[in-house]
Amino acid sequence: MKTIQVEGANGISRIHVGEHLKNVGQYLPRKKVVIVTDHNVKAAWGQDFPPAPVITIGMGETIKTLATVEKIYKELIALKADRSTFILGVGGGIVCDITGFVASTYMRGLAFGFVSTTLLSQVDASVGGKNGVNLDAYKNMVGVFCQPEFVICDTSLLKSLPREEISNGFGEIVKHALIADAVMLDYIEENCEKALALDSDVINRLVLDSVKLKAGVVQRDEREAGERKKLNFGHTLAHALEKITGMGHGRAVAVGMVAAARFSFKKGLLSQEECRRISRVLTRLDLPTSFSVDAGEVLDAMTRDKKKEEDAIAFVFLNGIGNAVVEKINMETLGQLL
Repeated sequence: MKTIQVEGANGISRIHVGEHLKNVGQYLPRKKVVIVTDHNVKAAWGQDFPPAPVITIGMGETIKTLATVEKIYKELIALKADRSTFILGVGGGIVCDITGFVASTYMRGLAFGFVSTTLLSQVDASVGGKNGVNLDAYKNMVGVFCQPEFVICDTSLLKSLPREEISNGFGEIVKHALIADAVMLDYIEENCEKALALDSDVINRLVLDSVKLKAGVVQRDEREAGERKKLNFGHTLAHALEKITGMGHGRAVAVGMVAAARFSFKKGLLSQEECRRISRVLTRLDLPTSFSVDAGEVLDAMTRDKKKEEDAIAFVFLNGIGNAVVEKINMETLGQLL
């Protein structure tokens, strides 16, 4: 097990890579704990939960709403949860996002932690202190910045996931390499097959490297005033695709990264061979590199992106592999690139 530490505005967050769900009890305070999870995780791993009341929610992006948050608030009230209660989220990215938002806002804020059960949440949603829900067609429009006390990334749980969900997580892992670590991309290319097979040495290294990279960025820019915006590489198009098609986040990010790489090529920042290299590694990881969709519909969805400011959006380009740059571009320019 390796532990990465993030010093946030509301305290220190510790991310334990390689720790196990069965051991979560030793990280919990000796006070009232309430667990939030989804139906699938409870059915698969509920026997390993610590003894505590469990609030169960549905699955999928459609339940990531204020209505679900209200349901959890009411259940917490029924359980007589107070300011001393600790909230534990056990699940993937949606469970982590909702749990973090509920804990950060119920009674003006309770302590919370996560056990992350999917590859995507281990390298993305559970790390960084962003917690929120969607509002109508607006993704993550309502939320807060608040760090969990701890995150357990139990990589042994990944073996229960379908292959498509594993590849979904690799979208974010490749993103980390592309924006800040060219050596990491070399390692991914050398170990694609082992990574997909969840070889323990390979997957633990990739999760650890991703967590280290993201934790470092978050610690330097917790509230996304500057450097943290680089973590949005590929996400402007990805969020639009998620809204329109319902495709998984990591898969949408893969398509978004290929598009952003081509945009970078058009700006003279990236070579054609580097673009091809990005597409090749994503394909080897069972990720899509293109998707047929109406450009006008995509652009319309992008206008509802929370990163948009007036008629401009902060777009992330690559100035070579491992070097992301953020540039404000207007929506007209973005439409032309599309």
